[in-house]
Amino acid sequence: MPKSQTTRKAPQLANIENVAITRCAIVMVGLPARGKTYMAKKLTRYLNWIGIETKVFNVGEYKRRAAAHYRSVAEFFDPENQEAKAVRDKCAADALEDMCQWLEKNGEVGVYDASNATRSSRKKIHDYLLEHNFKTFFVESFCSNQSIVEANIREVKISSPDYENMDRDKAIEDFKNRIRHLEVDYETLDEELDRNLSYIKIIDQGERYLVNKVQGHIESRVVYYLMNIHVLPRTIFLTRHGESDMNLSGRIGGDGDLSANGRMFAEELAKYVQDEGIPHLKVWTSLMKRTIQTAAGITAVKEHWKALNEIDAGVCEGMTYEEIHERYPEEFALRDADKYHYRYPGGESYQDLVARLEPVIMELERQENVMVVCHQAVGRCLLAYFLDKEQENLPYLEVPLHTIIKLTPVAYGCKVEFIPLNIKAVNTHRPRPPSISLDRTAMEALATIPAHE
Repeated sequence: MPKSQTTRKAPQLANIENVAITRCAIVMVGLPARGKTYMAKKLTRYLNWIGIETKVFNVGEYKRRAAAHYRSVAEFFDPENQEAKAVRDKCAADALEDMCQWLEKNGEVGVYDASNATRSSRKKIHDYLLEHNFKTFFVESFCSNQSIVEANIREVKISSPDYENMDRDKAIEDFKNRIRHLEVDYETLDEELDRNLSYIKIIDQGERYLVNKVQGHIESRVVYYLMNIHVLPRTIFLTRHGESDMNLSGRIGGDGDLSANGRMFAEELAKYVQDEGIPHLKVWTSLMKRTIQTAAGITAVKEHWKALNEIDAGVCEGMTYEEIHERYPEEFALRDADKYHYRYPGGESYQDLVARLEPVIMELERQENVMVVCHQAVGRCLLAYFLDKEQENLPYLEVPLHTIIKLTPVAYGCKVEFIPLNIKAVNTHRPRPPSISLDRTAMEALATIPAHE
């Protein structure tokens, strides 16, 4: 047995943690109902998923707490109301200060989510961040299409806590008054006047873009991501391949065929797709036999992605957990100690897998309805992106066999439904073990191993 496989003292790390990240503030710009908060939350979720510590500071939440004693939201945002203006200004300053303190402690990217409607206010923010040695990148959502604004108001804004228990029509009118108040002073980012700023201006939800002075790793990733997302209604279906022969014997990885139950699941999956009548559906699989066999009966456009292949278990490919523990006990313990970062000797880590799946996520964001037939580790990574799960918990997300996970993007998140197709399958989920110590007993190490033949 090679010595390197038994004496490593720490898990190997993938490339993203070796990238030098300059602390950066992303400053949102735009009138209400332009999708700023949607973009801020989605961008934050993406950056956290790829390993960049990111947090949103939503000025609206600060203002919401401060505005509790006002009769209406519009009154609080009335530019003639000097008392309210002072309160609003303090809320904005508090959020900015909180973001700076967070960045100084351990954060990498802070997202300052507010209207930031005037050139003078943006200059103050930029100068303040410069004093703290933080880079600033502005993201403006500019929308002249009133039908888009109207839809955003009706579908998102009036369901916010600001309008709880208020008549729908009154809430809509109150919100429109708020927009009218802010429109008086609003100044959009301008090619000439703001030529020295770093920014992206997203026009009419992605019809056009204006990008200026993009500098550095963070800004490049932000622009790349924001130019790929869309807000059209769609559904993403995640499902694992049908049960395989290797699943039955408790072996990981490999390129096995479907079991009898797995073939039954493939038939039921095809029936489900036919019965649902999903428009413009595309089906994506990995290059491995078990996913291609699972999708074979589905009538839809199919694409096969190498990026969707299961995590590479290196020297442990095709082994049971018991065999891995017997042959590589230290490796087995190291993986349990930090399952996200641990890399199999000659194979991959979950962190590597996230990096491999980033192009898949980008393409998913561009698509309409897609069914992804994948594997357990791949499904965990994709699910963690859509549900905003932390890295520590990602490797333990449950993605059961013979179950469809239906993901429907909504205003500020994603609705998830687990739809079992009621075909018998083994359980391949291994929960966290009770002990991760290198000197644990075999019973402790294998305590959560799922049953198999």
